[in-house]
Amino acid sequence: MKIKYFAWVAEIIDKREEEIKVPDHVIDVNTLINFLCTMDESYEAAFANRKQIKFAINQKLSRSNAKITNNDEVAFFPPMTGG
Repeated sequence: MKIKYFAWVAEIIDKREEEIKVPDHVIDVNTLINFLCTMDESYEAAFANRKQIKFAINQKLSRSNAKITNNDEVAFFPPMTGG
């Protein structure tokens, strides 16, 4: 799975993207975040307030219970403002 991080999410995790193979129990964004938080404290810090983070699956805004697979691209970013 390709995972991309933007803005302060990327700064806290200290990477812009990574490719990982997630276990079979990771079936949606919620379980992906839970899995990432087990990898390192920086993920825990970045995802401490999940309501402040938006995400896209294959470049489409998605809900946290949308199904994902190892073939998908998931992006995490803070809410966007217009201007």
